Amino acid sequence: MNTTTSLADLRTRYERGELLESLAGSDPLALFELWLKDALAQQLPEPTAMTLATVGSDLRPSTRIVLLKGCDSKGLVWYTNYSSRKGRELAGNPQAALQWYWAAHERVVRAEGQVQPTTDAESDAYFASRPLDSQVGAWASAQSEVATDRAAIDAAMQAQCVRFGLARDANGRIQAPAGAAVKVPRPPHWGGYRLVPDTWQFWQGRASRLHDRLEFIQQGNGTWLRQRLNP
Repeated sequence: MNTTTSLADLRTRYERGELLESLAGSDPLALFELWLKDALAQQLPEPTAMTLATVGSDLRPSTRIVLLKGCDSKGLVWYTNYSSRKGRELAGNPQAALQWYWAAHERVVRAEGQVQPTTDAESDAYFASRPLDSQVGAWASAQSEVATDRAAIDAAMQAQCVRFGLARDANGRIQAPAGAAVKVPRPPHWGGYRLVPDTWQFWQGRASRLHDRLEFIQQGNGTWLRQRLNP
């Protein structure tokens, strides 16, 4: 099979909706929340998954998938390891972009802006809500660093289980001793980030590849300039 030819022949028709100015309103956050609500209501796969783009000191961009864990007028929040590649890049250049793709709805949203760490209280509260194995995993993983093999990662996890007095069952799931209330503290290298958007872009697939694209740019007085972009 000629893979190149096969890929070139793939086609998708976009005909599920439209994005007109009369429907978009003047507040990009309200529009985003509406689209996110639609994705959640339809139980789309990983509706909060978003691509995070950062740029390192070498000006080389990188992307990865993270999960949206907070959305309000203060910004868009996710949590991760501060010592990871994305953490190091954000420390040197706190400008980033986020993107959501809800294929079933033929929608894309992009947000760009300044990134700042969440408060310790916010990070502590979210960490405490995570499953026990995720909490221990945050201690065990030196995210983005080279690992010699899978056994080294498993050994690091086991060492943290011993440290916190936990056990792992035959399937690797972490369990606390019967009747014990185990509290795993948040690692100092782990916490949240908040992107404060100054630019939003909304894309709705349309027929003939004449897609709807509306961009919102924050103005100095706190309002948003809304403009239509060519597809």
